Amino acid sequence: MDCIFCDVIAGKTPAFFVYEDDDYVAIMDKYPIHRGHTLLIPRIHHEKILDMPTNLVGALFSKVPLIAKGVVEATQADGFNVGQNNGRAANQIVPHVHVHVIPRYKNITTAWPKRTLADDSDLRSLAEKIRKCIDLTVK
Repeated sequence: MDCIFCDVIAGKTPAFFVYEDDDYVAIMDKYPIHRGHTLLIPRIHHEKILDMPTNLVGALFSKVPLIAKGVVEATQADGFNVGQNNGRAANQIVPHVHVHVIPRYKNITTAWPKRTLADDSDLRSLAEKIRKCIDLTVK
């Protein structure tokens, strides 16, 4: 199996982490819809959410408020979207379950702007900022 998210989790592919525990990681999306777009990923590989036991789906989604709060606080977003795609027809690009947390801003009127490659230095500094916001929430 060749999976970019499994490689990120194993440390074989670099990523900018904002959260880690025994079962989940959250990383900055390299091709964000908006600045601060973050991905919540289970460590165990499942291609689609229907492949996961329901208790693991619930545990995955229970982390969304924690990640979203950190993203919104760090980016000063006015709101956020939560997305989870399954299968190519649903625009799932990486075949490993993941949840998108996408900050939204009142002054950006384009609903779904074109995704672009994010700058590593921006991702690094934003990841640190989000991580600090999440750490404050956890304590």
